[in-house]
Amino acid sequence: MKKIILAAAAAAMLLPAAANAERTGAEVYQSKCFVCHASGVAGAPKLGDKAAWAPRIAKGEDALLATAISGIGAMPPKGTCMDCSDAELKASITYMIEQSK
Repeated sequence: MKKIILAAAAAAMLLPAAANAERTGAEVYQSKCFVCHASGVAGAPKLGDKAAWAPRIAKGEDALLATAISGIGAMPPKGTCMDCSDAELKASITYMIEQSK
């Protein structure tokens, strides 16, 4: 019986991290991105600032995702969301774009 429990525990540890539900764009923004994008820290475009976001939106979401992943200016790679998946980063970008059109 003890061996079965240990085997089950070991198998559970091997489950992929993807088994966890991904956060929505709003959740990622509200827990991570807002730190800079709410107040414009170090030149970050503020959420809702249409003029600041317009040239970024024109580049397209894929370009913005690439920039978010690699970092730009004072923004480090992945911003403040080192535990974000690419899909979560893209969702947060979509959220910020929608709030800034």
